[in-house]
Amino acid sequence: MAKGAIIVGAGPVGLMLAGELKLGGVDVVVLEKLPAPSGESRGVGFTRRAAEVFDQRGLLERFGDVEWAQGHFGGVHIDFSKLDDNHFSVRGIPQFRTEEILEGWLKELGVEIRREHEVLGFRESEDGVVVEYEGPAGRGEESAGYLVGCDGARSIVRRLAGIDFPGWEPTRGMYMADIVGADVRQRPIGERVPGGMVMAFNLEDGVHRIVIHNESLRPPQDKSGLTFETIADAWQDMTGERLHGAEVRWVSSFTDTTRQAARYRKGRILLAGDATHIHMPAGAQGMSVGVQDAVNLGWKLAATINGWAPEGLLDTFHSERHPVGELLMRNTRAQTKLYLSGEEMEPLRAVMQELVQDAAVARHLAGQVSGLDVRYDVGPGSHPRLGLRLRPDTPLKLTDGSPATVRDLLKPARGVLFVTPAAADSDALRATAARWGDRVDTVTGDWAQGEQAAPDAPHALLVRPDGHIAWAAPDEAGPQEALERWFGAV
Repeated sequence: MAKGAIIVGAGPVGLMLAGELKLGGVDVVVLEKLPAPSGESRGVGFTRRAAEVFDQRGLLERFGDVEWAQGHFGGVHIDFSKLDDNHFSVRGIPQFRTEEILEGWLKELGVEIRREHEVLGFRESEDGVVVEYEGPAGRGEESAGYLVGCDGARSIVRRLAGIDFPGWEPTRGMYMADIVGADVRQRPIGERVPGGMVMAFNLEDGVHRIVIHNESLRPPQDKSGLTFETIADAWQDMTGERLHGAEVRWVSSFTDTTRQAARYRKGRILLAGDATHIHMPAGAQGMSVGVQDAVNLGWKLAATINGWAPEGLLDTFHSERHPVGELLMRNTRAQTKLYLSGEEMEPLRAVMQELVQDAAVARHLAGQVSGLDVRYDVGPGSHPRLGLRLRPDTPLKLTDGSPATVRDLLKPARGVLFVTPAAADSDALRATAARWGDRVDTVTGDWAQGEQAAPDAPHALLVRPDGHIAWAAPDEAGPQEALERWFGAV
């Protein structure tokens, strides 16, 4: 059988997936049609859960000091400081910076990125996939066990695989420009003004990003006809501020087109990121959900290629992530209508602002945007944390007395069984997990004082490589079934 995997697309999702596969011991190559990173950044930050995903691989620290941002739901402010969990997102990180960091990581791991390689087609067999491409040296082919399309909204992999991409056509849009040399009042979560909405924030080194939704303008179908003068004219009409003399770095437009791939897997072909879901930007969710797709898929695909995956493991990529994509479509469409509709929406905005004063409502809406409310069906058990993520910054005290955090345990992208002194039959737990020692690390220690005091703090737990809890004690369900379910037979 052909081994390894081919990833199409060197954006954040493709790069993250390549790193996950390499950590899983799989040979991987990334094919990218662009000769170099574009330097353009539709995304300028990421959600809390995406930050945690980077953190659990030791990558968050590479971003340096980051700006933690408050959030909103469709322009309705939510006070994150009053919530129990940490929903603060990261703001002001251009997408090209994220790509630089991930590329540096892949270089350390020895992953090959082949630029100027445009995929022309592929053929699938029972034991692999052969990808045809056009590269600097002409046409060529590359073989692997699996092909993953991380090649964006217009994914050629999705199209050639014949995977449907149903959804909703655009009804409204936004214009965007990155400018230098203008005195712009900051409006980081946007501000409604007569005629629409305006947003402005610092991007980097004196560069401001401005975004407008003007009810009288629709983004052009051909972006080559978009000019900064159009954007500056509309900005002045809506705010009274003149920006026409600014230096322009980039202009673009986007709509509220919303689509989701009907299938995330078709045989040996898989999709992740924007190849599976597109929507109006809202709360930095697009790239962030894509990065979480990659981390969910990476260890499962690696396990399948390495031959130890239990039956059906790779199919759980679709069954777990497709519902997340459906909720993403719903919440971004709701936010778009709430934020960008006209004055007729003011009564609902006022009601929503009242509702988010209730802690349960605030947690629910914040969790949808931050990604912290994702809970997978991981099998039998009733522990309240089952299926949720384990915070990577959770402090631990290991048996030898040394301090650690969950991120230290998850960095190798392996399963982890963590056993505390409160666990019943701890010796038996360790002996059971030892049979899966080539896939699961067993660590003994205790929670640091704050976590230890939590009423639902597990006495022991099994964590998947993506950071989600597959089993926790005390519970009527034992660990062996969870180990077999997620890490195969031994």
